[in-house]
Amino acid sequence: MNQSIDIAVIGATGTVGETLVQILEERDFPIGTLHLLASSESAGSSVPYRGKNVRVREVDEFDFSKVQLAFFAAGPAVSLSFASRATDAGCSVIDLSGALPADKAPQVVPEANAQVLAGLKKPFLVSGPSPSATTLAVVLAPLMDVLDLQRVSLTASLAVSAQGREAVSELARQTAELLNVRPLEPKFFDRQIAFNLLAQVGKPDEQGHTLLEKRLVRELRQVMALPALKISVTCIQAPVFFGDSYSVTLQCAKDIDLAKVNAALEDAPGIELVEAGDYPTPVGDAVGQDVVYVGRVRHGIDDLSELNLWLTSDNVRKGAALNAVQLAELLIKDLL
Repeated sequence: MNQSIDIAVIGATGTVGETLVQILEERDFPIGTLHLLASSESAGSSVPYRGKNVRVREVDEFDFSKVQLAFFAAGPAVSLSFASRATDAGCSVIDLSGALPADKAPQVVPEANAQVLAGLKKPFLVSGPSPSATTLAVVLAPLMDVLDLQRVSLTASLAVSAQGREAVSELARQTAELLNVRPLEPKFFDRQIAFNLLAQVGKPDEQGHTLLEKRLVRELRQVMALPALKISVTCIQAPVFFGDSYSVTLQCAKDIDLAKVNAALEDAPGIELVEAGDYPTPVGDAVGQDVVYVGRVRHGIDDLSELNLWLTSDNVRKGAALNAVQLAELLIKDLL
């Protein structure tokens, strides 16, 4: 491809931002000039790209008319402050924060609802869902033709990297302290995370649900175009650096044909079906990979209308950064 576009990555020094830049290089995305942006605290550092170290600049001072596409891989406050400035300057935006309203920035997972992009006008404003919603959508999409789905119930065991570098450092520090028989003082988390499980990720509301759980439900319903789908979710914090895992139960209206389920999963893009008798893990399989791994496909113990699955994927790579780059690849023909 001879044509190229100028791109900005906001949040370039974060775990998702750095991975996004890496994937853009791996997939030979047609970039003219790459602008890396971050907060004033991170400005001045550099990120490797195509054999060079690209300097990171402050987002506050950036002129978005210089680029045709901007990836927002920072927090909600950054997207709320700068996404509209970008689109007003004629720059298309792919946002990963979950902060923008769905009626203005639809949530899109290429393997599930890419058709949504056909109705958009430039400059494009699109959102990538949370890694959890992305993972679930990738797996549910190919099953819609073989299941009469009524309810989704899941427990999401989430890696600490979803909360940034400080959380990763905290798990590493706590692990080292415990292994060296030193007193442990939690800092980022409110209690010990190393060799432990925390029953919630974030603070619950009055009903006991966290923002992350409510975001997952909202985004999954939108991506699947099933606004009335009943979804029950519990997000727990696992002592894992990278890679989320999910125990999922799908309740259907009639008995499930496992052969059809396995065939649908086997043929679907973005999925690696693990053979019966084996199962995938985040560390051994998912981390660094571009697919969602699916295993332990089975009926309920005494209910043939129940389907149980085990999923794992790289939350930073597959769940966030790759999904954003795939969206850009679908939009590229209209941006060049």
